[in-house]
Amino acid sequence: MLVDSANEGRTEVGRIIVSENVSLDGVVQDPTGEGGFRHGGWFGQVGDKDREEWAKVEFEEALGAEALLLGRRSDEYFGTRWTGRTGEWADRLNSLPKYVVSSTLVEPHWTNTTVLKGEVLDEVSKLKQELDGEIVVYASRPLVHTLMEHDLVDELRLMVYPFVLGAGERLFSETNNMKSIRPLNARIVGDSLVYLTYEVVRNA
Repeated sequence: MLVDSANEGRTEVGRIIVSENVSLDGVVQDPTGEGGFRHGGWFGQVGDKDREEWAKVEFEEALGAEALLLGRRSDEYFGTRWTGRTGEWADRLNSLPKYVVSSTLVEPHWTNTTVLKGEVLDEVSKLKQELDGEIVVYASRPLVHTLMEHDLVDELRLMVYPFVLGAGERLFSETNNMKSIRPLNARIVGDSLVYLTYEVVRNA
C-alpha cells in the first residue's frame, strides 16, 4: 500500500467561514447602492463610529484568514476596489491567497488568485483538505447557498445592520433540508451594528 508522505498523519483541515453584512431581515443585495436595487445603499447608512468599528472587526478577520473563497462577481467587485490600495488592511487582503469558483472566468480581477473551474463541491472539498485554517467567503451569495446546501460551511459571521428592507435577495434562500446552527458569540459593534457568530451543526 502506497502512503502519501505529504499528508501522512494530517488531521487539520480548512474551515469554511461565511462572513457577510446583512440587514436585520437577512437581505444582502446591493449594500453599496451600485446595483440599482431600490433599497440599495444600506451599508453606508450608519454612523462613523459604526464604520470604524466594523473596519476593525474586518481587519482582525483578515489577519486570521488563511485564504479567501469567492464567486466570480465578488472577485470582480472586490478586486477592482482593493487592488492598488495601500495600508495594513489592503496589504493583508491583497497578499492572501484567493480562490474563485467559476467555469467562465479567465482573468481574475484580484491579485494572487486561483480560478477553480471544476465542479464546485469537489473543488471546495479538495481545498478544505489542502489548506489549514480559515477559508473566508465574502459576499458570493449563490456560492454560499451551494456550500450551505451541501454542508460545507463550518461557521457563519454575520454583521447585522439595523434596517428591515422588506425586499431583496436574502443570504439564505430556500434549501432542501433544515440547517441547524449553534450560537458562538454576539456583540455590539459601534453604536448600532450587531456581530453574530454561529457554528454550523453537521447533519448526522
